[in-house]
Amino acid sequence: MKKAATVNAVDELYPINKEVYHLLRYGIKVKEEVGVSPQTVHCIDWVNIDENDFYFAEEVTIKGEKEKRPDIVLYVNGIALVVFELKRASISVTEGIRQNLDNQQHRFIKTFFSTTQLLIAANDTQGLWYGTIKTPEKFYLKWKEDKYNYDPDINLLDQHIRQFCNHKRLLELIHDFIAFDGGIKKLSRPNQYFGVKAAQEFINEKKGGIIWHTQGSGKSLTMVWLAKWIRENLEDARVLIVTDREELDDQIERVFIGEEENISMPETRRHEWW
Repeated sequence: MKKAATVNAVDELYPINKEVYHLLRYGIKVKEEVGVSPQTVHCIDWVNIDENDFYFAEEVTIKGEKEKRPDIVLYVNGIALVVFELKRASISVTEGIRQNLDNQQHRFIKTFFSTTQLLIAANDTQGLWYGTIKTPEKFYLKWKEDKYNYDPDINLLDQHIRQFCNHKRLLELIHDFIAFDGGIKKLSRPNQYFGVKAAQEFINEKKGGIIWHTQGSGKSLTMVWLAKWIRENLEDARVLIVTDREELDDQIERVFIGEEENISMPETRRHEWW
């Protein structure tokens, strides 16, 4: 893990962060001695959430090309997974977003972000906004729960923190709702997250259903995250995707391949599936 997470000044952050993510998600192959089959060691227990150690550290001093101090860093089992930049209510969250972006540059503390999965900017009035490495300012996402009645008498950020940073949800977002698509690391929007979660419940109850999307709302990524969950949680599962346009075929195939998932495109209507 330490070797994979090492970032030099000339290295691009994306491929290193991607490699670290795969080690965190799928485990590390470790060979105890010659002639013994390698064992998979998991740095994070994704199933038994309470078996992990969660620690927050304030104003962590990071020495890079220039010294920086992120407001809060969340460590899970000693691994820096989440970085927070918090602002006063009178200062826009965009200032926190820009700090996160600046800190990832060569001249600051780029090496620190090799293990980072979530970047958060927040204040009391605008609540919590989240992205990941290299996420442009305009693509940061505001957390919200449509079915939750936000209490105007309680600090909005406090309510968002309780929702988003719940240990189980935080690890679930990292494990099941991150995608590496064509050189861009992407996160689930709130509507995608809750749509997939609802679909999981229907699938477990052996029910059908529809997730309604509008144009540009992330259909392909929703399909990828749901398909991966089905394949990992249901024995001998098969997923069939039907589209009505060739450009959708190409788009969906690209996203699945980017996630290192095998996808077979039929050549005829009589294609033998299994």
